[in-house]
Amino acid sequence: MDVTSGADAPWLVVGLGNPGPEYAMNRHNVGFMVADLLADRIGGKFKRAGKAQAQVVEGRIGPPGPASRRLILAKPMSYMNLSGGPVNALRDFYKVPLAQVVAVHDELDIDYGVLRLKLGGGDNGHNGLKSMTKAMGPDYHRVRFGIGRPPGRMQVADFVLKDFSSTERKELDYFVDRAADSVEALLAEGLERAQSTYNS
Repeated sequence: MDVTSGADAPWLVVGLGNPGPEYAMNRHNVGFMVADLLADRIGGKFKRAGKAQAQVVEGRIGPPGPASRRLILAKPMSYMNLSGGPVNALRDFYKVPLAQVVAVHDELDIDYGVLRLKLGGGDNGHNGLKSMTKAMGPDYHRVRFGIGRPPGRMQVADFVLKDFSSTERKELDYFVDRAADSVEALLAEGLERAQSTYNS
């Protein structure tokens, strides 16, 4: 069942990742990194969300006045491949239309640091998206953060669960900052304008 849209229905921005300090700097956790930066920008701290298996921050984003958007930032605490349940529970609780859900996630088929914003589509083998789509359907926004393909014969599962390399970390803060900017642009200006700026 979809949630009906309201004039001030919030946006639900979900950073995908795995909970726990051992995963914190993994490539698979770049969604958490972007969510943490957005929380800093709105001056909030993540807290456990009632019965939902997630941490959330509530606030507003964008310039003061009518252009600002109500925002629920979330980090599922269920592990990546079970993200859909907590996200759908939050969507029901906050009455968020599916088209106002944004998943921020790592993307293997895009070069490191490159962003691609889109609405809907497949999961491309990403277990977090697969779980979200199973729970809610595919018609939510995605902010895809490129991490590139594994080198040599390294398995994909090993690659995504490794920390960013020392070379990658030199630019990681810049790319995470740009990804957070793209989320703000998506909410404030809509998909097409955000795509024209950030889909490099």
